Amino acid sequence: MGARPRIAVGGILTECNHLGGVPIDISIYEASELLRGEEVLRLDTSVVGGMLSALREGNADVVPLIYASACAGGPITRDCYEQLRGEWFERLERALPVDGVLLPIHGSALAEGLDDPEGDMIHAARDLVGPDVPVVATLDLHAHVTEEMVRYADALLAWETYPHRDQFPTGQRAARLLLDMLAGKCRPTMAMGKVPVITSAINGSTNDDDPFAELMRYTKSLEQQEDVLSTSLFLIHPYMDCEDMGSGGLVVTNNNLKLAEALASDIASRYWDRRHDLEPEMLSPDEAIAKGLQVDGGPVILVETADCCGGGAAGDSIATLSALVDTAINAPSFVPVVDPEAARACHEAGEGTELSLSLGHKLDPRWGSTRTFRGTVEHLCDGNFVYTGGQWEGHHEHMGPTAVFAIGSTRVIVMSRATYDWADEQIRAVGLNPREAKFIVAKNPMNYQLAYGEIAKAIFVLDTPGPTPATLRHIDFKKLQRPYFPADSKIPGLSPTILE
Repeated sequence: MGARPRIAVGGILTECNHLGGVPIDISIYEASELLRGEEVLRLDTSVVGGMLSALREGNADVVPLIYASACAGGPITRDCYEQLRGEWFERLERALPVDGVLLPIHGSALAEGLDDPEGDMIHAARDLVGPDVPVVATLDLHAHVTEEMVRYADALLAWETYPHRDQFPTGQRAARLLLDMLAGKCRPTMAMGKVPVITSAINGSTNDDDPFAELMRYTKSLEQQEDVLSTSLFLIHPYMDCEDMGSGGLVVTNNNLKLAEALASDIASRYWDRRHDLEPEMLSPDEAIAKGLQVDGGPVILVETADCCGGGAAGDSIATLSALVDTAINAPSFVPVVDPEAARACHEAGEGTELSLSLGHKLDPRWGSTRTFRGTVEHLCDGNFVYTGGQWEGHHEHMGPTAVFAIGSTRVIVMSRATYDWADEQIRAVGLNPREAKFIVAKNPMNYQLAYGEIAKAIFVLDTPGPTPATLRHIDFKKLQRPYFPADSKIPGLSPTILE
């Protein structure tokens, strides 16, 4: 190795859903984030920005490959995955020899016909660069960590916060660990401990005294032990249907595999002990609205997590919207719905026009029926906004042609494109003020806390149909075999599965 190590950087970072949502094709990446070659070097935020920052500080030469990221959806189409993976591989092959490979990936991607595309990419990198070149990957803490990932990577490091705030430092940690390997300072050994706990992220915050937060603090405390290089805790993205799914802990040690195995097993066992604390309490929309009307002031947050675009849903549910309209409350309510056909109809009609609008369940009709509402087109815009934090901090995003459609006191934000909810960017982009609402429908399991945590008068988690439900108790998985929690409350004789 020369004085300046050559480090290849690139990957596909996307979360996917087997239960519903719209398949992800190349046009979705092109509309979100698809960077090639030198374009990758412009990134200065999120996980890739962190990697580049640490590599430059470490006097390394960066070999940029390809980086693709997008809001979650259904599985990546076969053609799209083959195109992106093929280009990534070709660029890596042309770059050889390299001294190391960094992969910014999610860990819960899916492709048509392939349940572990990230394991496939890690394996491909290993086969190409050989056994002696370090391959290090970063993962979302909602990753489905597989045997292939663990076997062919030298180290896997996950984000440590949810809501996710630490992608940049995680990228830095991964790059610094790789450079330490090249400098002969460490020799990573790794083990993953898993237990069959399949829960939503409702109680998965890393803040305060939430159960996952307490598990995370314990997991990270293990890094104080001698020979421990990194620890990660995983609450699996539960809306896939794959074999051997589970949550738990991953430990990277310095040439001490037995210690990695013991600590990973310990984390996983503690995770199993907290399984019941991770299941949420839920209400029907009607029950939540009735309780909310008894609350003085607002906003009252109605968490319709079953239609979370950030988890792969289409965002086109009108389950809670229908309940609000049928209740005929005389108080401002904000509801997002992804419906490009309805958005186009509003734009064609123009502001101030009263019309009957067909809304909902057009992109993913498995979860409900379209309904016609009478209302007024109150506001029209292009749907552009800028993310204020998270994975796409500073990134210019767009909902496509967007309308505010007023049905009595309820304002429906009718969007053409699904976008990830970080905070309240989408609501403010259409000129609405969250502080003026009685009810706000938040279609995500956690980031509503960022948007409304300081102003919410009450928060209720809803039990509604959709591909990102608050509980997995009633999902009819095909590949994931029982027993698993919460379908099975107790599993006699359970011990963690160890991957190494």
